[in-house]
Amino acid sequence: MGSGELHGRRSEEEAIAALLAGAQKGTSSSLVLRGEPGIGKTALLDHAAAVAGDMRVIRGTGVEFEAELPFSGLQLLLRPVLGSLAALPGPQREALEGAFGLGPAGGSEPMLVGLAVLSLLAEHADGTGLLCLVDDAQWLDRASRDALLFAARRLHAEGVVMVFAARDGEGAFPAPGLPELRLAGLAPEAAAALLDRHPLAPAVRYRLLAEAGGNPLALLELPVALAAEGGSTFSPGALPLTDRLRLAFHGQVGRMPEACQSLLLVAAADETGELAVILRAGTALGAAVEDLSPAERAGLVLHDADGTAIRFRHPLIRAAVYQRAPIGRRLAVHRALAAALGSPEHADRRAWHLAAAATEVDEEVAAALERTADRACERGGYEAAAAAYERAARLSVEPSTRAHREVLAAEAALEAGDLERARALGDRAGRRLDEAPTVNVRIAQVRALADFWQGSYAAAHRSLLDGAGLVRDTDPGRAAMLLVQAVHTSWYLGERQLAATLDRLAALPLEDADPLAPVVPYLVQLDRGRSERPPPLGDVLAAVRRRGRVPDQVLMILCGAALASGQDADAYELATALAAEHRARGGAGRLPTVLFFMAEGEVFAGRHRDALTTATEALQLARDTGQRQWISQFSSVLAYLDAARGDEAACRRNAEEGLAAAADGAVSPGAPWAHWSLGLLDLGLGRAETALARFERLTREPMRHHICATRSLPDLVESAVRVGAPERAAEPLARFEQWAGSVRRPWADALVLRCRGLLAVGDRAEAFYAQALELHDRDGRALEYARTALLYGEWLRRARRKAEARGPLNDALEVFDRLGMRPWAERARGELTAAGAQDRGPRPAEGAAADLTPQELQITRLAVQGLSNRDIAAQLFLSHRTVGYHLYKAYPKLGVASRSELRDFADRLGL
Repeated sequence: MGSGELHGRRSEEEAIAALLAGAQKGTSSSLVLRGEPGIGKTALLDHAAAVAGDMRVIRGTGVEFEAELPFSGLQLLLRPVLGSLAALPGPQREALEGAFGLGPAGGSEPMLVGLAVLSLLAEHADGTGLLCLVDDAQWLDRASRDALLFAARRLHAEGVVMVFAARDGEGAFPAPGLPELRLAGLAPEAAAALLDRHPLAPAVRYRLLAEAGGNPLALLELPVALAAEGGSTFSPGALPLTDRLRLAFHGQVGRMPEACQSLLLVAAADETGELAVILRAGTALGAAVEDLSPAERAGLVLHDADGTAIRFRHPLIRAAVYQRAPIGRRLAVHRALAAALGSPEHADRRAWHLAAAATEVDEEVAAALERTADRACERGGYEAAAAAYERAARLSVEPSTRAHREVLAAEAALEAGDLERARALGDRAGRRLDEAPTVNVRIAQVRALADFWQGSYAAAHRSLLDGAGLVRDTDPGRAAMLLVQAVHTSWYLGERQLAATLDRLAALPLEDADPLAPVVPYLVQLDRGRSERPPPLGDVLAAVRRRGRVPDQVLMILCGAALASGQDADAYELATALAAEHRARGGAGRLPTVLFFMAEGEVFAGRHRDALTTATEALQLARDTGQRQWISQFSSVLAYLDAARGDEAACRRNAEEGLAAAADGAVSPGAPWAHWSLGLLDLGLGRAETALARFERLTREPMRHHICATRSLPDLVESAVRVGAPERAAEPLARFEQWAGSVRRPWADALVLRCRGLLAVGDRAEAFYAQALELHDRDGRALEYARTALLYGEWLRRARRKAEARGPLNDALEVFDRLGMRPWAERARGELTAAGAQDRGPRPAEGAAADLTPQELQITRLAVQGLSNRDIAAQLFLSHRTVGYHLYKAYPKLGVASRSELRDFADRLGL
């Protein structure tokens, strides 16, 4: 194996060579190798390490019994590169130190550890490249897996290659978005060449080839097992290949002396491989270090380079040792390991071994596990915490304590994203304490959030209402929090459900000192049946601050309520402030929610380039953090921007993704934006009848109260007029007029006047158009001004007032060209030609920055503000090398050669 050459794996070797060649040019990449046990995944990792040349190499492996210890897999992998920790930004360094127990656990954002891993890998690559190999990834603890996958998805220009090997059928290593290579059995010629290492009778050789199915481990190990047993044939009975291999390995173990078998069982039960711990536990079982020698000579275990740890030659050996040991011996081994791990730094491992040795309820062990779970939560290891809380519940003596720990387990599972487990644990706890409102409220919240994130909005809504009902009179503040969340769920169900939820919220006996007291009346005005004008969002936030704090989730709901109330600038200001906070503390997982409100505000203001930048970043973050709801939402926002540009293929592709996330009985989260996008596309391309049908769909339940449904009503009116059916616009316009009257914004009044101009007969239209143009914010909302100017210019041309028409048409064309709205620009240009103007051709969109990709634009803008590459990287959850790559790609497009030139010409460049 020194040359790194393998039997029958030429295509796989070429795939790895391509990744390594890319890394040598500074390009990062990742790959997941999948296949059954023994198929050659580890051999391919060995091959990659052998042919990596001057690249640095780090290796790690998932450990089955360490899945309950958060960040254990990550710590083993990154141990050789921790010397580069000092180069990381302070919050990232502290998050990683806290995760590894090297510093205080500050309860930082989970994805901040992933960003720290990304930065650390980029630092260690250091121009020579870095190969990161992870074996048995299916056994990584969840916290390690999430951090590594986040880093893998954000790699770009660091020269880092990450290769994960994951076994089929045991554990799970979901890695959506990462390239995968599935390993099949060796071709017959390669399998025969591998088997030829052993002299076998022809009949046995034929049978072995058939049984192995091209599995390299089987081809190497089964002949050895046959020889050791002194037989030349297989025992009767058809076993799965993996089980047959386990049996073969167990046969080898069974031939070892008893003391040696005891030490092997200790190593299999602990799996960290720490020789000192194994020997301390072995002493209690009557075994000493020299008793390992037979296993070493047989090649069952191997030493690491410095002799402080041992590992099994193959994971199936460990499985054979542990799974086939008598239960009594296993319990004794776990007790011995617990005794050997008495120091404080080993408290978590000790607690798990005590639990493994417990045969009945034991409050002392349960309490130790609960403390382990608490520490896991502090470090962001919620899946490990859920497992510890759940095991602690099973060992609890008192029913009330058991229920309490089951609720803790459910909440931790929810934080980990394990929704099915969270729901099951919550149900189990609920069956134990039907008369405890506080516990039942927490259970209701777990059920609601699990259902919500699975798209079951109706079930989530019922749970929240039920939970609020339990504590309405005893804890109105808690009930208010649940009902505020229920406002969110009812938003997806329909106008009637929203109104009923707001009625419940308004009727709560909430004390004035409660921070939610100013929030309730602000949200209640979302009910269209109420005529009160909402106060400014800034006043509400000031009133909240005087009383204390509310969770970020409430602030986000306030953003949505402000947009629904036409307070676009206030909503955008709050969303921008929240986004800055999330960026500062590494909240990559929470950022998409806030960026959605920012993107909406940018679309409504006609700042399409900004909206494209925001939505593109947020969509990638949503994909990288597995948030299906926001993938749907941002795909649909991008579809709207595609529609505005007239890119039909992209619009339909993004709209389809936005519509694809619908659950049974509910629309997808992105459906309102998707339908508006497709309607706008048809309207821009002259397909008014199809557009009208799209817009009318938004006027029906369950979408008619959505922000998109309201904001698209002027488009519906225009579509109805263009198909000669103005009567189809009557009720929608009345609804829009009511909304505009409640929000009292000049730009909303201007849109009403535009609609009236469209519907007016004769010369009355001109007055409406003229008034609308006066009310429009030509600078802050240029697009709406341009659309009104286009309609007015068209009206003037049809009235044969061609000279007058050219002014508003030219104004409209300038905006459409600048925004890259090709269909609308062509329509304005055609009207100008008909009005006798000379065709001046298209103008460039958005200045010199128009050629930048959304990410290049975002990075360049931050560079203009004076931020360093590392500062930009921390804000955008990238490595500083990727930031530098994008900057140097942007410079030639902008015609500058350096950062200083960039700042000098920022205004001219459209930045």
